[in-house]
Amino acid sequence: MTLVRSETPLALAGLSDQALRVRAVEAASTYDAETLVQVTLAYMTAASRKGARSSPKTLEAYALAVREFVRWAQDSGVMLLRPGRRDGGRYVAHLQLRPSRGRGRTGGLAPATVAQYVAGARALYRALRWAGATEAQPFEDAHVPPDPTPGIVKNPPYQREIDAVLGHCEPRLAALLLLCAHGGLRVGEALGLRAGDVGASSVTVRGKGGKVRRVPLGRRTRAALDGLPPVSAGGALFDWTYAQAAYRLRRAFREAGHGHAWRGFHAARKHSGTRLYRATRDFTRVGLFLGHSSVDTTRRYVAVEDDDVAAEVEHF
Repeated sequence: MTLVRSETPLALAGLSDQALRVRAVEAASTYDAETLVQVTLAYMTAASRKGARSSPKTLEAYALAVREFVRWAQDSGVMLLRPGRRDGGRYVAHLQLRPSRGRGRTGGLAPATVAQYVAGARALYRALRWAGATEAQPFEDAHVPPDPTPGIVKNPPYQREIDAVLGHCEPRLAALLLLCAHGGLRVGEALGLRAGDVGASSVTVRGKGGKVRRVPLGRRTRAALDGLPPVSAGGALFDWTYAQAAYRLRRAFREAGHGHAWRGFHAARKHSGTRLYRATRDFTRVGLFLGHSSVDTTRRYVAVEDDDVAAEVEHF
């Protein structure tokens, strides 16, 4: 039976080098997935590039990936501390061929899911090296093929759905949708807003990695936020979790006759990026608006029309 440890990631990070090594070696030797998750989260929190600013969503995804890899390693007879040099590639192949649950998919997991699981397994081995438990790097030569279908094609931006759905949203839900679809905020950024963050014509946003940016608000978004009372003494404008917000907006999509088009909040953020690009033709400005650190990321948020340059090449 696997022993579930009670230490928090920060408590593990505070152990002596010898104690941390012993804990990590013991967990890896016994396939104790929960302790290995804690070791990975300790590394992510105390030693990774983002450190304690790693987002809860990222940590949750890595925890899931570590559990998945440890389960596969135990079932496949892989020694976690002394894996074979080809075991990383074997795991990638396993994920690519593993039957997928839900949505009628066949032929293995989606490329993005494979990449996420492999990223978590790589993080586990960085954590084990950090803990002094092993020097193994089984994923050093493992290649994760990219998804041949661009994300903007698989999950395109909402178009006319936004105006149709707004008519079926109560005021607070309408404000949330406009913050994402017109203000370009991540849903987590929007849900974390407080009344003091809202200025006369812009809003202060705390984004990924603790980055702060000022985002201009259009008149419709300003009107939706104007007079919206806080829901807590601390000034929070929303008291919903992601799941609660998604449930409410999914219901509004159904009531508007667009239930089939519901693709989550990210498609609303892509709506804002696409509209701003069509107005400015400038990926750099769109990236600054969305809070991206790389223009390459911004390109994945913009649906460019097939005939985007037709007029320019007409008289070549």
